[in-house]
Amino acid sequence: MGFLEFKPVKCRDCFKCLRDCPVKAIRFKTGRAEIADERCILCGRCTVVCPQNAKSVQDDGGAALKMLDGKTPVVASVAPAFIGSFPVGGFAAMKIALLKLGFADAEETAVGAAAVSAEYMRILQTGRFKNFITSACPAVNYMIRLYYPKALPYLAPVVSPMAAHARMLKESRPDARIVFIGPCIAKKREAAESGVIDAALTFENLKEMFAERGAEPQSVAPEAAELGAGVSNPARYYPVNRGIIKSFDSFPPNYEYVAVDGVSRCFEVLEDIESLSGMFIEMNCCEHACINGPCALPSAGGALKANQNVRAYARKGIAPLAARAPADLSAAHARLFLNAPVPSERDIRAVLAQTGKPNPEDDLNCGACGYPTCRDKAVAVLNGFADIEMCLPFMRVRAESMSYEIIQNSPNGIVLLDGDYKILEINGSARKLLGVSAADTKGGAAGDFFNPVEFVIAADGGKDVHKKQIYIGETGRYAEMSIILLRELKVMFGVFKDITDRVEYEKNLSEIRNKTLETTDGVIKKQMRVAQEIASLLGETTAETKVALVKLKTALLVGAGGE
Repeated sequence: MGFLEFKPVKCRDCFKCLRDCPVKAIRFKTGRAEIADERCILCGRCTVVCPQNAKSVQDDGGAALKMLDGKTPVVASVAPAFIGSFPVGGFAAMKIALLKLGFADAEETAVGAAAVSAEYMRILQTGRFKNFITSACPAVNYMIRLYYPKALPYLAPVVSPMAAHARMLKESRPDARIVFIGPCIAKKREAAESGVIDAALTFENLKEMFAERGAEPQSVAPEAAELGAGVSNPARYYPVNRGIIKSFDSFPPNYEYVAVDGVSRCFEVLEDIESLSGMFIEMNCCEHACINGPCALPSAGGALKANQNVRAYARKGIAPLAARAPADLSAAHARLFLNAPVPSERDIRAVLAQTGKPNPEDDLNCGACGYPTCRDKAVAVLNGFADIEMCLPFMRVRAESMSYEIIQNSPNGIVLLDGDYKILEINGSARKLLGVSAADTKGGAAGDFFNPVEFVIAADGGKDVHKKQIYIGETGRYAEMSIILLRELKVMFGVFKDITDRVEYEKNLSEIRNKTLETTDGVIKKQMRVAQEIASLLGETTAETKVALVKLKTALLVGAGGE
């Protein structure tokens, strides 16, 4: 399994995930959506908008529990967004719950975030960056490396707070295993590539682990939960919009400090990044930043309440965070490349022609398929990410055309009526059979053109009607009839099969049969009469013969001298 997948659910060609995917990292196979890992930035938008709740994020909970049951100490690095997902007053409650879960220790990732902010400040003071893009969001970093390489020179050469904190923990506890916990899916890929983080859990994973071992943080005693509440760390603002900016205690000159959240806004900035100058850009893929991550736990008040909780928590404390020896915070953001070939114009137009768009002016660019333009969708088809049939307007026109042709060319009469007995469709065979001569019947009352009594019987009875033979007085024809109630569509569907020839044939056959029976009966009677006469004659002849033979025998006996 990849870091993100879709569960096998009822994917009904809604393409909602594709429409919301900023980088179109979704392919369709056998009608089902699949994540294209090589294109995916793991922003999680597809899982949030899917009406089937098809999210299936790599679950490292089982592996983490095995680590906790082992002999090697495991240290948790908890993203500061925790305060927006778990109903606790501070990190002390989280730490106690994590210790109960089996962690040897736990710290806020905000410790690493403070070091990252300090590094940002140091680099900004050099003034060597025309523009400066923060590197705290791994989804943004991956997006720049893969899709906006022209923005790479402006991406801060600094690791994320997660990686910074993990390096710091490794320096102080080289024997420990590090587990990051946060609301982000993209952190899983970053953790796997970091070389210092053994697992990345989401808040959803952690909630399940707490429930499994009965260590929920809200069950921690209130007095214990306030332990260590006096520590102050402005980097706790990181998970909210402008949080990085709020973590600075001063602002180097010659930069304007702005925050951009949401993938579409990030795209707008990155698309024209070279036209900007003197911009410090705090960039987050998630709207409202990390507190609204795809694996944040839902709570009353949503992102607004979570924002309020984070800000209130970040303001707590008097004693500043104790300084720690900074780890190596440098990062090299190498460019990534897509392997998808660029199709030729000829191939693109050929695909477009298959969907009824032979000329550029035919392109609708409606976006129903999930791609912004018809050309983008054609390219996706050629690269194996989309199917021809994903063009909904084309499929609708084709379906309507096919349905029309099938209905009009059917040898059977077909009539569609709505609930008010108005004609929705009637084909030529039905017109001929029912005696409908008017050219314009659509929308008209059926009773104005033919006798709809059978439709009325079906509607009043609330069930389909099937009759093997009815007589149509208007045309003198006979038909086999079926009327089907399409209840969901509130439509009555009538099929009339002309069986006049069969009825006439059966009538003729019946007449021939009756005549044959009459003839046969006469022959039989005549034969019986002849037989009786023959039998009578045979009876008289036999009696006379017997008498003659008796006389002959007597004579012979007398001639022989006998008496």
